[in-house]
Amino acid sequence: MMVTKYERKFLRLSKYAWECLSTEAIMCKRFEDGLNEDIRLYDRVLELKEFVVLVDRACKAEELDKEKRRAEIESCDSRKRKLIGFSNRSKGKQFSGCKAQTTSVASVGNTRPSRPECPQCGRRHSSECRRFPRGGEKEKSQNARLGSAAKGRPQRNPGNKMSRNNSSREQIARVEGRAPARTYAIRAREKASSPDVITGTFSLHDTRVIALIDLGPTHSYICMKLVSSMIMPIEFTEFVIRVSNPLGKYVLVDRVCKGCPLMIRGHCFPVVLMLLPFDEFDVILGMDWLVTHDVIVNCGKKFIELKCENGDLIRVESDEQDRSPVVVSSLLTQKYLRKGYEVYLAIVMNTKEIKLKIELVPIVCKYPDVFPEEFPRLPPIKEIEFGIELAPCIAPISIAPYRMTPTELKELKARLQELTDKGFGAPVLFVKKKDGSMRLCIDYRQFNKVTVKKKYPLPRINDLFDQLKGATVVSKIDLRSGYYQLRVKDSDVPKTVFRTRYGHYEFLVMLFGLTNAPAIFMDLMNRIFRPYLDKFVVVFIDDILVYFQDENEHAEHLRKALQILRDKQLYAKFSKSEFWIKEVRFLGHIISGDGIRVDPSKISAVVEWKPPRNVTEVRSFLGLAGYYRRFVKGFSMIVTPMIRLLQKDVKFEWTERCQQSFEKLKALLTEAPVLVQPEPGIEFMVYSDASMNGLGCVLMQEGKVIAYASRQLKLHEKNYLTHGLELAAIVFALKIWRHHLYGERS
Repeated sequence: MMVTKYERKFLRLSKYAWECLSTEAIMCKRFEDGLNEDIRLYDRVLELKEFVVLVDRACKAEELDKEKRRAEIESCDSRKRKLIGFSNRSKGKQFSGCKAQTTSVASVGNTRPSRPECPQCGRRHSSECRRFPRGGEKEKSQNARLGSAAKGRPQRNPGNKMSRNNSSREQIARVEGRAPARTYAIRAREKASSPDVITGTFSLHDTRVIALIDLGPTHSYICMKLVSSMIMPIEFTEFVIRVSNPLGKYVLVDRVCKGCPLMIRGHCFPVVLMLLPFDEFDVILGMDWLVTHDVIVNCGKKFIELKCENGDLIRVESDEQDRSPVVVSSLLTQKYLRKGYEVYLAIVMNTKEIKLKIELVPIVCKYPDVFPEEFPRLPPIKEIEFGIELAPCIAPISIAPYRMTPTELKELKARLQELTDKGFGAPVLFVKKKDGSMRLCIDYRQFNKVTVKKKYPLPRINDLFDQLKGATVVSKIDLRSGYYQLRVKDSDVPKTVFRTRYGHYEFLVMLFGLTNAPAIFMDLMNRIFRPYLDKFVVVFIDDILVYFQDENEHAEHLRKALQILRDKQLYAKFSKSEFWIKEVRFLGHIISGDGIRVDPSKISAVVEWKPPRNVTEVRSFLGLAGYYRRFVKGFSMIVTPMIRLLQKDVKFEWTERCQQSFEKLKALLTEAPVLVQPEPGIEFMVYSDASMNGLGCVLMQEGKVIAYASRQLKLHEKNYLTHGLELAAIVFALKIWRHHLYGERS
């Protein structure tokens, strides 16, 4: 068949099997399968993804093949003319050979020589059948079937040769008498989610099966692999049925399961299922089942309606997704990896958190009074009280209340009533917490400007992380509204007054928004836990971590920490606390025995950040990203284009370099490595590098990264020579990591 004629026929038939040609690449593959074998030998025809280009290449290949055969025929004719001067006997022999050669060439020009159809597999081939050789499994199974059928009826003359001939004729008649059938439903599993496919999860012999409802097939089919795992009565068909698709490919079917109980919504809808080798679905329900049960199919809205025996009409919606994953072997996975396929690791996690009861947590169950649902009373006077010291000669500050939405006003009224009932307690505003609730905040910005600042230092976050090295079990205790557990001095209570549309209020406890609140609360926590700091307790304001390497020792340490909270009448929130865990989220990081890494929930804010539109947004982005700079190699050099926008007298202009720097930094943060915790007594390695853009260094231990560091060159350092820059990088590394390197062996 000519390529052009084949193309017209292919396009005409493709209208009836459009679901098999969902993409142009699949369409090209199907078209290649039907090309003449001689044309397919040309490499430039294969592996094409555009149908028009493929047809054009195939036509050119066909022309080249014709020219090749024409040249061979002309060569044969020329040799034949040279033999005219020979003797008649020699001429006859030579002419005979040339004629045979010409016939052979002519046969190559045809698409394919006519071959007999094999009675075993149904395909056309001249040699012995490879799938079912003589005496093979197919013939043995058929002979066994014929023998078993013969046992069921009386034999008048068992030794008669005629009976054996009749059996042989019966076998041949069964093989040759094929009934036609068709199916359009054999396609890839991922097509099941397309809008034109209706699937359902039903029960077959008490086994859940994924069924495809398809209007194309004339019969219904079941996966052969599924039948092998189920106990189902299998019968042989009267004729071998040839199941084909519109592209001409077919498979022979000779086994069937009759009267299979297909259960849908508790009702039985029997189905006759033919065994077919496919893996896409468990069951394909074709026209025979749809007609038998008067099924109404709505392809647009993807549902079917069936009528039960009692006359009730039930409606079955199509499954939203395929629930049966395809299992890929490890060998096949390695093969795909070697070929460069992309691999994605997906982990299924249970998002429904089980509410843990305090009675089930060891050690913690003995301290239920430390985890009350509400504050029992006004907190007692502790060794530290919150005082407010103002600068001299300061006039009273009065600011009009902010306007609020109806939701905020409702929350404000409820919160004020709550504080009044408990004995607790400038304009008011609300900030959402992690759990979605509202936090009452007072705008004390003007008040904080005239407040004398306390110089009590907060701990360095990196120093806290270093204390957790080697911890294998951790418990995290989160205090309940920690600031509310510290009293305000009586003389300073009038200074906390704030105004609302419902009146003026004063705070009797320390509140959010005042400038010295974190420092004073940190002072309180350090005094309480001073005997255990740097041993098995880490405290940062209202977050308490109890850690250790041994679980038995951890139980004793946890008991001591809870006993201190009980004695000091400090209360924690059980729902936000975690106990006996292997890794903990702390200050935007995840800490475990393997090391420290960034918290993905915090990085998402950086990744979703839109390109800055002004200097303030650039400064905010760099401030958030800079918190994780120890995880990014060459951080300072990457952000150089954005840092330049923060300089004085520089016009804000978001260039292509700024965008590239912005995107690269976000990508590196999402791929940030796991940093190990430094271990004293083990050799440290410092690697440094310098360029005209900046200095960079990395601290390592046993080949694993502890931290990265970098900075831009100062103005006078740009005049340094190469060795001066390299020395400046070494000095920079020794300064920032002196607390790790000092006293360690080199």
